[in-house]
Amino acid sequence: MKSVIVVGAGIWGSSLALRLAETGWRVTLIEQHKPGHVRQASAGETRLLRCAHGADDWYARRAWEARDGWRRLGERAGERLYLESGVLWFARRPDGWEHASAQVLKNLDIPCEVLDPADGARFFPDFRGDDLSFVLREPNAGVIRARRATQVTAGLAEDAGARVVRARAVPVPEQAAVEIDGEVHRADRVVWACGAWLPQLFDGLPITVTKQDTLHFAVPPAWSVPETPAWLDYDVSAYGHGDVDGVGMKSTSDAEGRPYEPEHDSRAVDADSVERAASYLGHRFPALAGAPVLFSQVCQYALTPDAEWLLAERSPGVWLLGGDSGHGFKHAPALAAYVAGVLDGAHAPDPRFGPHERLPTRGLRTSGHVG
Repeated sequence: MKSVIVVGAGIWGSSLALRLAETGWRVTLIEQHKPGHVRQASAGETRLLRCAHGADDWYARRAWEARDGWRRLGERAGERLYLESGVLWFARRPDGWEHASAQVLKNLDIPCEVLDPADGARFFPDFRGDDLSFVLREPNAGVIRARRATQVTAGLAEDAGARVVRARAVPVPEQAAVEIDGEVHRADRVVWACGAWLPQLFDGLPITVTKQDTLHFAVPPAWSVPETPAWLDYDVSAYGHGDVDGVGMKSTSDAEGRPYEPEHDSRAVDADSVERAASYLGHRFPALAGAPVLFSQVCQYALTPDAEWLLAERSPGVWLLGGDSGHGFKHAPALAAYVAGVLDGAHAPDPRFGPHERLPTRGLRTSGHVG
């Protein structure tokens, strides 16, 4: 039986541990806190699942595959982890990112429709779209209960035979092994999937960690999920969705925050984040102007310059998996299957995920914590 140690029980690490445990690997999943702890990027209340990724079809395919994975996961858990509310993209240009996305989705037979801006009023109790060129609708997109999904996935991995260990692991140089409290633990493969902690453990990675504030506002019941869809405005880095589980309507920014250390830096949201989110909410949905903040949360991005993920073999048997760049959560079930194939030797990772120099671009990411 092949053995693997997965370090980090965020959604990527937990999903991979579940996949490998179910396919015959002996799995140890190590997490220094607990799966779903609030320092994880995976522990936000919600993430969006959408297939639009501009002109890129690789991520669009994986997101569509992941949709089925999320639905199956919810069925196994006996609870609704994925709320298929639909997603509306607010396109400000006729030939922009949303236009490219629509062409890819149509080529892949992923349901979508291009609507007149006035049609946006059909989906919300109140809506302003006079600054838009069109609206792109993904009817089968929606909202994932992110923190709960992370906890459920880690629990299912344990049920499938993975050994979950609460400890702080450090790399053993050039060995497929980890060190915990001075003791070395070995396996056939070690996968470091520890999010914002990854660049602290391995030098030279193309990953920067930034602070990202998320805001939820108090709104009337009509603004709930799945009755209202999620929404994204690429050109101004804004996104959100209706109320889920009583924490309020999400309206927040995808703009990159300042450098952030998740273990020790303040977890208080910044005043300018509140102002920016509230301003957009009142502009797009005038009836919600002045809505008070009900819930706020600090998370982080582990960003690569080009928003492509990192999946690379650091040394024989030692794999680095990270740089989710704010758009990785939703892909987790499909990504786990892909990475499992890499570890099994069924295929090599796509070169786009290598540790090479990356050129800056925002194109894939929008919107952050969209998954």
